[in-house]
Amino acid sequence: MAKAKVAKRPTRDEFVLEEIGNQLTEAMQEESVILLTVWGKEEELRGQIVGMDSRTGKVHLSLNEEITKVPFMDIMAINYPRD
Repeated sequence: MAKAKVAKRPTRDEFVLEEIGNQLTEAMQEESVILLTVWGKEEELRGQIVGMDSRTGKVHLSLNEEITKVPFMDIMAINYPRD
């Protein structure tokens, strides 16, 4: 039986990845609430960055005392909420 094909994550060049990294760092330093567009998820994730782990490559996002760990390579875009 053949495996179902899973869509591959789009590749991005080093400039796009660097820009995302800069935006994440800035949002963490300013303690801003952000919206992350994450590959493979229907809805944007909302929260405040409380940490970035270079060893695991995950960004730690906190919302209402709940921490979500998002792989850096899955982050497609960063936005700021308009409310």
